[in-house]
Amino acid sequence: MDKPQEISVDINPENTPIFYTDSISLTANDDGLVLDVMQRIGNTNKARVVSRIGMSRSHGKKFAAELSKLLAITEGQGKTGERN
Repeated sequence: MDKPQEISVDINPENTPIFYTDSISLTANDDGLVLDVMQRIGNTNKARVVSRIGMSRSHGKKFAAELSKLLAITEGQGKTGERN
């Protein structure tokens, strides 16, 4: 199998904000999955959906694997600021 070609990604920070999340709801069926990314509203039991992300089940598996790798590689960086 050929190695996938790298993609150059451009991000305009004025049009592409980063939304903080402290809660995520996941739903899935045979066709795919949806992540509802949320922020709690103050000291209430309410949350506001700030972004929704949908993907196929196969993409979801790749996402989970890559997220797991990234978290393992960067473990401790937040405390020390150094790369492992």
